[in-house]
Amino acid sequence: MELTSKQRAQLRGLANSIDTIVHIGKDGITENLVKQANDALEARELIKCRVLESAMLTAREACEELGRLTRSEPVQVIGTRFVLYRQHYDKSRRKIQLVKDKKREAQA
Repeated sequence: MELTSKQRAQLRGLANSIDTIVHIGKDGITENLVKQANDALEARELIKCRVLESAMLTAREACEELGRLTRSEPVQVIGTRFVLYRQHYDKSRRKIQLVKDKKREAQA
């Protein structure tokens, strides 16, 4: 699912108030870190991550890699922090209702 700029803006606003729950350190992106991120995305849909100074990755590299491994969409990268979003597959359990894109609906 590709996010539109309006949806990305909506998610950036929501991410301002959430705490950083995934920290990437010197070990980089490990299997345990991917599982932790997957569990957090399953529970919250939107997570904020931080790359520590000891890590060998930049925040952008970590965002792309973790997003690929968790099948989530990158929302924003600022400094050492980044935000990922993955919509819950079950509509009844979705916590975040994204704004609709009228242009895409008209084209479909």
